Amino acid sequence: MNAKKKILIVDDSEMNRALLEDMLSDDYEILEAENGLVASQILQENEMDICLVLLDIVMPVMDGFALLELMNRKGWIKNIPVIMISAETASTYMDRAYGLGAVDYVSRPFDERTVRHRVDSNVILAEKQRDLSARLAAQIYAKEKDNRLMIEILSHIVEFRNGESGLHVIHVHAITEFLLNQLSKRTRKYNLNHKLISLISNASALHDVGKIVIPSEILNKPGKFTDEEFEIMKSHTLEGAKMLKDIPFRSDEPLIKISYEICRWHHERYDGRGYPDGLKGEEIPISAQVVALADVYDALTSRRVYKPAFPHKQAIDMIINGACGAFNPLLSDVLRECGDELYLKLQETSQGDSSAAEIDSTLARTLKTEGTEASDRTVKLLEHERTKFKILSELSREIIFEYNAEPEMITLSEWGADYLGMPVKIFNLEESSFATKVFAKGDFSALLQKLKTASPENSSIIEKYRLDIKGVNTWCKVYARTIFSDAEPPVLEGAIVKIVDVNDEISEIKSLEHEVEKDYATGLLNRKAAKERIDSALSDIGNRKFALVFFDLDNLKEANDNRGHLFGDELLKHIAEVTKQNTRTEDVVARIGGDEFIIFMEYTALPEEQVKRIFSRITQKFGDFNVSVSMGVACADGEVTDYKELFEKAEKAAYSVKNDKKNAYRFYDGSMANVLKNRGVR
Repeated sequence: MNAKKKILIVDDSEMNRALLEDMLSDDYEILEAENGLVASQILQENEMDICLVLLDIVMPVMDGFALLELMNRKGWIKNIPVIMISAETASTYMDRAYGLGAVDYVSRPFDERTVRHRVDSNVILAEKQRDLSARLAAQIYAKEKDNRLMIEILSHIVEFRNGESGLHVIHVHAITEFLLNQLSKRTRKYNLNHKLISLISNASALHDVGKIVIPSEILNKPGKFTDEEFEIMKSHTLEGAKMLKDIPFRSDEPLIKISYEICRWHHERYDGRGYPDGLKGEEIPISAQVVALADVYDALTSRRVYKPAFPHKQAIDMIINGACGAFNPLLSDVLRECGDELYLKLQETSQGDSSAAEIDSTLARTLKTEGTEASDRTVKLLEHERTKFKILSELSREIIFEYNAEPEMITLSEWGADYLGMPVKIFNLEESSFATKVFAKGDFSALLQKLKTASPENSSIIEKYRLDIKGVNTWCKVYARTIFSDAEPPVLEGAIVKIVDVNDEISEIKSLEHEVEKDYATGLLNRKAAKERIDSALSDIGNRKFALVFFDLDNLKEANDNRGHLFGDELLKHIAEVTKQNTRTEDVVARIGGDEFIIFMEYTALPEEQVKRIFSRITQKFGDFNVSVSMGVACADGEVTDYKELFEKAEKAAYSVKNDKKNAYRFYDGSMANVLKNRGVR
């Protein structure tokens, strides 16, 4: 019996977690976390087993957005789809969630069938993605292995004529790769990335291909060359370069260009005393410099017809001391510092999979058959499908399309094409009915331009357009995620685009305005919203009287340090709730940051009794914890003032309490004018 797939539910409400578990536990094993921090620990331990995360946004300790950001930094988001399930319906929340990699967003209250349907769809899509990724990796591995093997076979033929072991080619490849990786850690001078290191290492196998034209009696001569023989021997650099330059149709391939550099210049020396062109210092391409050092080291440590093998340490000393010509000082330092590590790597390479017997066997099979290699087109299609299946869900009942950069075309989801009455595949984009009828004039071109100017670092695009959806002109949000190749520099391959209907724009804006005014943790107004409302009331003060109450907790740090931050968060929520219960609906109650709160209220008589009542309720025990606050009050009784002036007075009154005895309230008077002089005013 197959084990159930695991789903992680992250929500601070036990009731919400229980409801989702009841819906899904028949088909999935459920893991639960009450906040993002606990969830991160579960993900760390179960990364390979979790197939999907259902994530709330507003939670204590670590909220949903913070967990999404962590999943991006850790790379978990690439393999674990995240569906947001939240009561937060403002588009800013949705935009941020999609921007951080969430694949879907379900608003609470939710329908059970909708949740099950979206969970099942995204689990299936993620499973297909992993399967396609594995197939792609296998294809790329097979292709890389075959490419390297074919180069080694050709080089082995050269070495066979030279009377040398086929391991020379393998060793030079291994030494070159090792030196380049070490060099890339020490300097950015040569722009060595993974792809370039791989190209140079593979090309190194062709460094002596020009020896094919050198007579065998010279190649295998045991004694010293005559001057004439040495000139013939040196010509292998130019002959090899000529062979590569004359390859039809492929001369512009990076592998051919790098192989040409190596063939022609791997006998140049850093002091300009090499051949064939007498290049000096950085005139020599780094590819040729590294292969030259690799070639010399392996020649020294291997037996030749004209000499015995030198021990590893002796060979290192000979190279560093200039007995074999001058080399780049940076490379000499690498060899000096990492010589022992290189020696161990070569021992492993000599006993590895790329043995001479395997190369000989492959050579024999290749001579009998034409041989095959993984299709480039297949690899590209697999990569294409991998990304497509990650995001594209035909069952979402939303208009989704895939943009392909070359050839330029879009592919609508089947549901989207049927809904719009358009073909699935659309070419001639800017002239198509999709661009001219669905989008307003110029909008589709603007969207394409945004896709084309995106970057791997900023791959998410969110725009709003007025679209004609089945004859109804409506505002829509367009979410796009661009896809780039692994090339250097990255090339845009396409994008996945999702169109979300934003019907009743006015209602959405009102909802958005309402939501963005809130403090996430307590549900009170935030500083900006409170200031706007207070300024509005004060601008038309007339004969009305207002008081602004500022207070902060004296012992929140004590609560956090002695009882933990979860308790501290609950304490802040408790203070917010008590304050709301003891003020009127028309009063402005806000959390303005950390443990600081304000109340703005209108009064007729002196507000002493109101303030006293609020203070006494707030400072009642929370469980067995003694709540202490420093509270200051400033009044605007008929004088025209503004929020800044009133806030500063209330804050000074509060800090006069804090400087004196704490856990009390005090009204502002002139004696407090300088109480914040050394603190700075907020």
